[in-house]
Amino acid sequence: MKLFTKIILRLRIQITRFIKPVMLHQKHNFQGDKIKNTRIGSSTFIDHPRNLFISDNIYIGHHNYIEASHIITIEEGVQITNFVSITTHSSHHSIRLYGKNYTSISNRLGNLEGSIHIGSYTFIGPYALIMPNTSIGKGSIICAYSYVKGEFPDDSIIAGNPAQIIGNTKDKDRKLLEQYPELQQYYYRNESDCSCP
Repeated sequence: MKLFTKIILRLRIQITRFIKPVMLHQKHNFQGDKIKNTRIGSSTFIDHPRNLFISDNIYIGHHNYIEASHIITIEEGVQITNFVSITTHSSHHSIRLYGKNYTSISNRLGNLEGSIHIGSYTFIGPYALIMPNTSIGKGSIICAYSYVKGEFPDDSIIAGNPAQIIGNTKDKDRKLLEQYPELQQYYYRNESDCSCP
């Protein structure tokens, strides 16, 4: 029995080397335009990629689900961690309304549908869910396990189910820039906004 267990363990290790998730460097977006420094985890699933608009310096980690049947725009520098769902449609109401007839009807009332916009240099924590008709301003943080739906201004710290604004990233940035003044030269707001903290 010990020999069999050792063989199985070694086989699992060997197989894992070939199928483990890796980061894929994107040289072009899904519309064919050149982009740089954008990485997407090999275990992330993207449905309707032609409707997903990505830019430079984006990180999308592993085991995410991005459903872009309607438009999703992810601006420069966004970081999406792991196990995040971003969906431009949801049938969580209409499935009950139509019951067994759900699959036979094409224009379903009760479906939630709409685009999603994620502003530049936003961070999305693990297990967040971003729903249709959502716009997240630049420089925001979405905390882990948040259910995000609606309009959120720049520099929002977003958390909860349903998600609400619980703070402002400018306040955090101000403290960090005071503590590390040498970072001021890199601060993303300096590129386009003279009213940085």
